[in-house]
Amino acid sequence: MPRPAPNQSSAREDDYCLKETSPNLGGGRLSRGDKLTTAFDLVEQMHYLYVRVVKAKELPGKDGSESCDPYVEVKVGNFKGFTKHIEKKSNPVWSQVFAFSKDRLQSSFIEVSVKDKNGGKDDFMGVVLFDLHDVPRRVPPDSPLAPQWYRLEDRKGSKVKGELMLAVWMGTQADESFTEAWQSDAAGVSVEALASIRSKVYVSPKLWYLRVNVIQAQDLVPSDRTRNEVYVKAALGTIVLRTRFPQTRTINPFWNEDLMFVASEPFEEPLVLSVENRVVANKEETLGKCMISLQDVERRLENRPVSAKWFNLEKMSGEQKEVKFSSRIHLRICLDGGYHVLDEATHFSTDFRPTMKHLWKPSTGVLELGIINAHDLLLKEKKGGRRNTDAYCVAKYGQKWIRTRTIIDSSSPRWNEQYTWEVFDPCTVITVGVFDNSHLHGGDKAAGSKDTIIGKVRIRLSTLETGRVYTHSYPLLVLDSSGLKKMGEIQLSVKFSCSSLLNLLNVYAQPLLPKMHYVQPLSMYQVDSLRHQATKIVSARLGRAEPPLRKEVVEYMLDVGSNMFSMRRSKANYYRIIEVISDLKMALKWFDEICLWKNPFTTVLIHILFLLLALFPELILPLVFFYLLIIGVWRYRRRPRHPPHMEVKLSLPDTVFPDELEEEFDSFPTSLQAEILKIRYDRVRSVASRIQTLMGDLATQGERLQALLSWRDPRATALCMIFCLTAGTLFLFIPFRVFAVLVVLYVLRHPRLRHRMPSVPLSFFKRLPARTDSMF
Repeated sequence: MPRPAPNQSSAREDDYCLKETSPNLGGGRLSRGDKLTTAFDLVEQMHYLYVRVVKAKELPGKDGSESCDPYVEVKVGNFKGFTKHIEKKSNPVWSQVFAFSKDRLQSSFIEVSVKDKNGGKDDFMGVVLFDLHDVPRRVPPDSPLAPQWYRLEDRKGSKVKGELMLAVWMGTQADESFTEAWQSDAAGVSVEALASIRSKVYVSPKLWYLRVNVIQAQDLVPSDRTRNEVYVKAALGTIVLRTRFPQTRTINPFWNEDLMFVASEPFEEPLVLSVENRVVANKEETLGKCMISLQDVERRLENRPVSAKWFNLEKMSGEQKEVKFSSRIHLRICLDGGYHVLDEATHFSTDFRPTMKHLWKPSTGVLELGIINAHDLLLKEKKGGRRNTDAYCVAKYGQKWIRTRTIIDSSSPRWNEQYTWEVFDPCTVITVGVFDNSHLHGGDKAAGSKDTIIGKVRIRLSTLETGRVYTHSYPLLVLDSSGLKKMGEIQLSVKFSCSSLLNLLNVYAQPLLPKMHYVQPLSMYQVDSLRHQATKIVSARLGRAEPPLRKEVVEYMLDVGSNMFSMRRSKANYYRIIEVISDLKMALKWFDEICLWKNPFTTVLIHILFLLLALFPELILPLVFFYLLIIGVWRYRRRPRHPPHMEVKLSLPDTVFPDELEEEFDSFPTSLQAEILKIRYDRVRSVASRIQTLMGDLATQGERLQALLSWRDPRATALCMIFCLTAGTLFLFIPFRVFAVLVVLYVLRHPRLRHRMPSVPLSFFKRLPARTDSMF
């Protein structure tokens, strides 16, 4: 299958590449080679004016009374921030912080006004003015600035009754007040939506594998004793599994079958087991039920036997629960804490630790990520015809998820937020996704509103040099049914540091997954099913946080559906295999040229080298290893200097047919018309037939090897036995060194001594029988 030629220009390919950047990290105080000392040295400094409104006292009420509904308005130029109003309180307490971006300040004065809420037109009660040039600067780790009492003034500058406690200072995003502060960048966002635009840290729920070994049931009482097709149905939440039918029909059925679930702490939902009897094809009767609380289930760390228990089955009779002590079910139940519950694909997983913390090993390093900015993001049309982008980032590594604040109405947002993770295994991947917040400006009221995907970046930690700060601009690429789109670029800074290089290298000698994955392995079907359960649980749990990480965000970050069939991905994997074996193909081509004496000088040198190795065979292995060493040293000059990123050329998004992309992003099960499905089905059959032929050829060669001594062809096996007897006898007298020399000299013989017919061993091998003729 020839590889299709790319139809994109080189300029466009460069637009999809990684670009090294030089941001002003840490405000320019430190270069990228210096040792980092603070928590915000991987991002650029952003300066803000902070105003903390604490409380007020002795505020005058309406008509000289003590009753008023005060609130505070903080105004800097065209930006205004408001505290909540407090009803009938002359000594209110607010404790709110306002942050104004220094880059957007349009005035040299700060007005902090106290007003009394009074229907349409609020009453002015007093104001406190500050000159921006007199505002002090605060840099963490300095302690917070102490608030002070200020007398209120009227608009003419005269003192009036009432005092306001304030603190005003200039700081950066490193200030501890920044996260919860009202920000001038979000001045147009409603109060209800403010919570959904702030940066947050989330933690994935603690997941366990629940193993239910259904052994047998005893003394069942079916309504029709002539039909005993009994099975056990187990339900945990919305996940329902069932056993097979027993081999014998009896009231004491035996299964001895494992059912696997994913359970999350806290264990709120019980395990419900019911014994069902299939009376007719579409009718079943429940012979008994039992509910088991997971809080009481045994937890095990390793592959040790778990004690089996008998559980009484209860049968519902009308609205009353009748306990049938004569019917019981025999179960072996445990929570396996020695596994790592996979919610991601193994090849780009962010964590491999088992569930039980007792089995965790010490961390090997620290990962620091700076999310600096993005630019050239595509504008989206939203409710009311507005075209804007309200972008935020989500990063996941291990059990920790982070969400940056949402930057309102900006195609070039600047986040400059920094986060840190502990690293337990360097052979893991951190994922950073960018999304457009569609739940502002009334977006929640629209049915089915989802956050728009802008793109994501994956960085494998093992490809990073320890201690080096990487600053790059990554293209944000999205592939959908219409093709590949570049949605913009995101600038990140990444640093991976380790406390002990010896401990880090020791990780490479350890198994990738915990011990239980090898001692008691799970089948491929179980892994897929359990991963589906795990992603549903994580998505549901993070969707209950405030602000929620929505389902579409979690599923995109976890690559749900990545194992679905894709013609494009199948072709890409095919070309990956071709590229992997290209070196072997080149080596065979080079050896064939030597055998054909295309370059006589090289062929003579190979003869001399071979004769030397034949005389001194103890040099073979040293020369092989030294040759590999020289190759590694030679390639050191051209080693990758950038972390790997999603390659457009590797994924073939521009070389597949549009219909293949539509098929890849079709729903499952499909909702298309029969004619389209017929065309796609025929295409899949065409591709599958070639794969089937290839697999059949591989099986044929293996079966021919087995047929050498299996007497399937008695004459061929007899010839093989005679050859083995003769060869064994000859090798008693002929040294192996002489045999090797004769074989290699025969292979390297001159073309004049060759003929184009297949050799005798190859002809003999191709005549051996396979089991192909025994298939339908």
